[in-house]
Amino acid sequence: MTNIDTQMEIIWLGHACFKIKMFSGRVIYLDPYNIKDGEEKADIIVSSHTHGDHFSKSDIKKIWQDDTVLLGPISIANSLKKFGGQGLEIGEEFAYKDFSIELFPAYTIEKITHPKSNNWTGTIIESAGKSVYHAGDTERIPEMKELKTRNITVALLPCGGTYTMDFEEASNAAVDIQPEIVVPMHNWEKDLNIFKEIMVKKDSNIRVEILTEKSLKI
Repeated sequence: MTNIDTQMEIIWLGHACFKIKMFSGRVIYLDPYNIKDGEEKADIIVSSHTHGDHFSKSDIKKIWQDDTVLLGPISIANSLKKFGGQGLEIGEEFAYKDFSIELFPAYTIEKITHPKSNNWTGTIIESAGKSVYHAGDTERIPEMKELKTRNITVALLPCGGTYTMDFEEASNAAVDIQPEIVVPMHNWEKDLNIFKEIMVKKDSNIRVEILTEKSLKI
């Protein structure tokens, strides 16, 4: 039975791909990739950048319906246009009656894989006092400290270390952000229980949820 305070259900589909089911019934996909046939159709799709494991045309087509809205940073506008999508500036809000979507900076500092100049993004979804922050492909960046004032409910953080943060950096980012819950993702098959152990040592007040075989309702 769904709690009356529940605004969203978060389902991890693997890698950096999540399905967010709003209490209102709308379905949002973040960074579609390796989506199984037969998944629910999307009301909204948000892609953080154009790398194939975050903006997969074949996966977008699997969940597409006539009124699907595709969003992403204005810096990938040419790719969005192929689906009639809309580019947003960082910090710009895309609002529905019951929730809003905002793009947040995402970039790497030490690695050259996702330079700040590309203006790629993460995503913040807010609804009735609950919020989900999907960090996209990023390292621990100074802007994350701003999120502490946003009272993030759930932070979805990459932790694989190949192109983004590793366990140590992602756990430090979680401490910066201070979400109620952190969900590790984009982990390249690393044991996420190790991340959980590190996180408990750094800040036991932040709950770690590993969504391999379950969803999370907030």
